[in-house]
Amino acid sequence: MKRIISGIAIGAMALVGISVVGGTAAHAATPSTLVLSGGSAVFGLDPAVIVGTANNAGKVAFSAAGKVIVGCEAVATTTVTPFVAKCTWLPAASGATVLTGSFTPTDAANFTPIDSTPFTVKVGVPVQGTVSPIHISVDEVLASGSTGALAPRFGVSCAQTSEYIVGQTIVWRVYANNEQLGGVPMDSSNTAKAYIEVAGVKDPIPLAYGNHSGVAFWTAVLKTGAAPLYNTLGVISFKITMVAKDVTSMKVPATKLVAQRDASGARVRDASGQQIYDRVAYFKSVSLNPALKGAVGTWQSNWTPSSQLSLYAVPVAK
Repeated sequence: MKRIISGIAIGAMALVGISVVGGTAAHAATPSTLVLSGGSAVFGLDPAVIVGTANNAGKVAFSAAGKVIVGCEAVATTTVTPFVAKCTWLPAASGATVLTGSFTPTDAANFTPIDSTPFTVKVGVPVQGTVSPIHISVDEVLASGSTGALAPRFGVSCAQTSEYIVGQTIVWRVYANNEQLGGVPMDSSNTAKAYIEVAGVKDPIPLAYGNHSGVAFWTAVLKTGAAPLYNTLGVISFKITMVAKDVTSMKVPATKLVAQRDASGARVRDASGQQIYDRVAYFKSVSLNPALKGAVGTWQSNWTPSSQLSLYAVPVAK
C-alpha cells in the first residue's frame, strides 16, 4: 500500500512541473547584465571614471586593454537600483582602448555572473602631437580659382578650409615658436629647414617664410589636378618638420638689484639708513660653446577623418 501511495505522489509532482533534486526545488538563475559607460580621458591629465551598471548587486572587476585596473579588481555596486560601480582609471597610453568588466553577483543563487560587452574609448591626445621644444600650429587655405557654382561650399580665395576639389590649389599656413629660445617666432633668420612631406608626393615640399598682406608666416603649396599633379582622393596625409639653426649665443632670463628711488629721483633708504633695492628681471646675452644644437619639431594631425585635409572629385551633373 505504501508503494502505491508513493508512486501516486511522485506522479502528481511531475504533473505540476516540480522537480526534486536532493530534496530541494531547483530553478534557473536570472541572467545578470553589465553595461559600461564613461572612461573619457585625456592622456597625461586627470583620471577618468568608468561606470558599470548591473541589474543586481555585486562586484565588478574592471579591465583596460585586457589587464585588470589596479584598485578596481572588485568594486562593489550600490545596493539599490541602479546597481552602479565606479572605477577611477588613469590611462597608460593615448588612442583607442578597450574596456571590459566582469560582474559577480552577491546573490549567486539567483543571479548569474557575466562579462560586459567590450566598450572602446578613445583616450585623447593633443591634435598637434608632441612637438616641444618647437610649437607648431597649422591651417590650410584655398588658393585662387574657386569661383563659380562650387564657391558657396568650398569658399573663395584664402578661405580657411580642409575640403578641396581636384583642380584647386592647397596652401598650408604654418606658425611656430621655439621654446629653447624663449618662445621666439621661427622665421628665416633662425630656421635651418622647414618642409612638408605628403604621402604620395615624391619630394618634400619646402616651406617659405614671408610677408602676406602685413603678417608673416610660413607657406607651402600643393597643386591638384590631372597627373602629374596630385590627384589622390580622400584624406591627404602629411607631416611638417621644422629644424632650428644651431645657436652660438642667446639671451637668457636673469635678475638684478635696482635701487629704489622716490619721485624726485633720490634713493630710498630704510629707518637705519640702508639703501632699499628691488629685484627685477631682464635678459642677458651669453655665449654658447659648443653651440646649442638646433631644435627639431614635427606636426602631424590627429583629427578624425571627417576633419582631416581631404581631396574630392569634381561633382558630376545629373
